[in-house]
Amino acid sequence: MELITIALYLILLLYVLLILQLVVGFKKVKTFERTNLSPKTAFTLIVPFRNEAKNLPKLLASFSKLNYPHELLEIIMVDDFSTDSSERICIRWRMNHDTLDTTLLENLRLSNSPKKDAIARAMPIAKHDWIITTDADCIVNKNWLLTFDNYIQNNQVEMIVGAVIYNVKNNWFHHFQQLDLLSLQGTTIGSFGIGKPFMCNGANFAYTKKLFRELDGFNGNDQIASGDDVFLLQKAVAKFADKVHYLKHKDVIVKTKPENDLFQLFMQRIRWASKTTSYQSGYAKLLAVVVLLINLILVVGCWLLVIGWLDWKIIIQLFLIKYVVDYVLLYKSNQYLLKGKWLLPLGSSFVYPFFSSFVGLFSLFGSFSWKGRRFKK
Repeated sequence: MELITIALYLILLLYVLLILQLVVGFKKVKTFERTNLSPKTAFTLIVPFRNEAKNLPKLLASFSKLNYPHELLEIIMVDDFSTDSSERICIRWRMNHDTLDTTLLENLRLSNSPKKDAIARAMPIAKHDWIITTDADCIVNKNWLLTFDNYIQNNQVEMIVGAVIYNVKNNWFHHFQQLDLLSLQGTTIGSFGIGKPFMCNGANFAYTKKLFRELDGFNGNDQIASGDDVFLLQKAVAKFADKVHYLKHKDVIVKTKPENDLFQLFMQRIRWASKTTSYQSGYAKLLAVVVLLINLILVVGCWLLVIGWLDWKIIIQLFLIKYVVDYVLLYKSNQYLLKGKWLLPLGSSFVYPFFSSFVGLFSLFGSFSWKGRRFKK
C-alpha cells in the first residue's frame, strides 16, 4: 500500500508540474494590440455544415455584420448531405446578400472524415490565399476578420489559432461544459507559450492555401473521423513552427453552442478524445496520459475509500491539490475569455474526474455517433 501511495503522489506531482508549466506559458502569450492599418488580406471563409437549420441563421447574420470590405471576402458553404432546411436557408441568405461573394457546394465523401472532405472540397475553388474556417453553430465578432488581417500585416505568419467559448444559458450543465472548454482553451494558449502547440479548434482557425499544399493537406490522417484542425496544426508545427501563431485578442473570440443533451455531450467529447492516440506531439501524448491517470486515480480512489483500502486524507489531499492547480489555469483562461466573471468550479470539479475518465477510456476502445452517423475508432 505504501508503494501505491508513493506512485499516486508521483503522478500528482507530474500533473502539477505540467499544469503549472501551461500557466507559465499562458502568461507568455501577450494580448495583440490592433493598429490602424487599412484591411488588405483577402479571406476565403469555409463553413462545412450538416443539418444546422437551427443554427445557420445566427451564423449568417453575424457574417452580414462583419466589419470588413466585401471585395476581400469570399464565403464557401459546404453542405454535408443535410436532410433539413439548411440548404434553403443558405440559398435564401445568399440571395438577400448579393454583395457578398457566396458559394454553396455539396460535399464529396472521399474519406472517413466528412469535415476534412468538406474543406478539401472547397479548397480548389477558393479564390483567396488565406483560408479561415468556422462551424455552423458559431457566432463571430464583427471585427473578427479585421483583427486577423491586422495581425497578418504585423507578423510573418501562415497559420493562426483563435479562441472558442460557449454562449451558455444559466444552468449547471452548460456551465460544466464552459469550464471544460476553458481548460482546453487554457491548455491551447499555454502550449503556445511554452513552444509546444498541439491543440486548436477548427471553429476559429486560419491558414494559407500555400501552407495547406506544402503540408499535403489532410493526407495521412483522413481516415480519422475528427481532427481537421489539430492534425493540420501539428503537421505545421513540425515543419514551420515559426509560422504558426496564437492570436490573443477579444475580437477574435468565436462563440459556439453547448450541448443540451448528456449523450450528445458524451459523444462529442469521445469524438474529440479519439484522435489523441494519433497525435504527432510526444508532449501532447504525455499530457493526455497524465490527465487521464490523475482523473482515474480520483475515481478509483473514491472506490478504495468506500471499501476501506485507502485513507480518506490521501484522497482529499489529491483532490485539493489538483483543484488548486486546475483553478489557477481556469482563472487565467476566465480572465481572457469571459472577462473575469465569477468562477467557483467546486461542484464541477467533483463530477469532472468521473466524466473525463469515462470519456477517456471509451475513446480508446469504443465508437461514437455524430450528426446521425456512426464512426468506428
